[in-house]
Amino acid sequence: MNKLFYIVILLLGFQYQTLTAQLTLEQCQQKARDNYPLVKQYALLGQSEAYSLANLSKGYLPQLSVSAQATYQSDITSLPPELGQALGQVLGREVHFESIDKDQYRLTAELKQLIWDGGNLRSQQQAVRVSGKLEKQKLEVDLYALKERVNQLFFGILALDEQLVQVDLLLGELAANQGKIVAYMQNGMASQPDVDAIRVEQLKVSQRKAELTTARQAFRTMLTAFTGDAAASKAELIKPGIPLEDTLIKRPELKLLELQNELYTSQERIVRAANRPAIGAFLQGGYGNPGLNMLVPGFTPWYMAGARLSWNIGGLYTQKNSLNKIAVNKQQVDIQKETFLFNTRLKAEQVRHDIEKFREQLKSDEEIILLRNTIKKSAESKVENGTLSVTDLLREITAENAARQEKSLREIQLLMAVYQLRVILNY
Repeated sequence: MNKLFYIVILLLGFQYQTLTAQLTLEQCQQKARDNYPLVKQYALLGQSEAYSLANLSKGYLPQLSVSAQATYQSDITSLPPELGQALGQVLGREVHFESIDKDQYRLTAELKQLIWDGGNLRSQQQAVRVSGKLEKQKLEVDLYALKERVNQLFFGILALDEQLVQVDLLLGELAANQGKIVAYMQNGMASQPDVDAIRVEQLKVSQRKAELTTARQAFRTMLTAFTGDAAASKAELIKPGIPLEDTLIKRPELKLLELQNELYTSQERIVRAANRPAIGAFLQGGYGNPGLNMLVPGFTPWYMAGARLSWNIGGLYTQKNSLNKIAVNKQQVDIQKETFLFNTRLKAEQVRHDIEKFREQLKSDEEIILLRNTIKKSAESKVENGTLSVTDLLREITAENAARQEKSLREIQLLMAVYQLRVILNY
């Protein structure tokens, strides 16, 4: 029972390892995105936006300011002596007005509360939010470019794998024919140069295999660096299917341009709001010499409360030009969008032509392989009958293998073109 239990565990572990040793194109793309250093900026952008919004929201809180001043003035406000004499005659006693000191001191605290600012703070908050979305969308555009680079590595590895499969098949076929030629030589139907010719071809194919293996390892190393997953260096890459085509363009650049226009709209609101009047309440309190009553010398406390309306009409002079400038910027964004769509559609059409070309070529590839196989078998029979040289046979073997390689490579090229179109349109 225990042995059976351990066997089941080992089988499950083997199955788990088998499952984890496979990678799809979508998995590689996601791993590359997660591993890319630029992704770390998402959290920083969110923090920056939160700090900016928090600072703007403080504008609705009461604002406290404190000031102190000490002055000495050359002259002071005073009442004429005649006024004191006249009042003394009326009151029947001497009236004397004390003079104010020329050195004056004041400590003031003012508490201001914004009541209405014409929507200025709200417009700035909206602009900060849109700006945050814009910066994140810029990251999306940069990260989206990773898809094409990962696709090139992924399909490059698949193409090299297919070529290596065909190379191994060719080596196997050469080995089989080498055995036949050796047998022919023993029967006097072939000579040593015929065996040497096959050996030379084997060495050339082995060199080609080493070259392909080195290239595949380099591609694997780059894919591992992009994904940050060590398994990518040895994992089996699953050949993707052909998805249904969507003609709509859903590229992140379009969203970026929309957000750019939205930011300009927010700037228009800020310009208009900044030129509206602002209403607020205030409370002032102080201690100084003199106080509010200028005729009473000495240090006295005082306070003042009220409402205040302020309106800087200087901004109205430039408001029209500022709005016109923003309108021009919007037009430039519209032109950029139109240009981007034009170039994207043109590039998509070029890739569609390539896809159609590969499909048409694949229709005849299978027939070419069948014909090459027939020609090769005929050549083998002729060599066996002594009516054809081994060199001619090698040429036919190589031609058949080349046809198979072209077909397998074209299948990968078709897949790559389909997924290139998918990246171009983002469907």
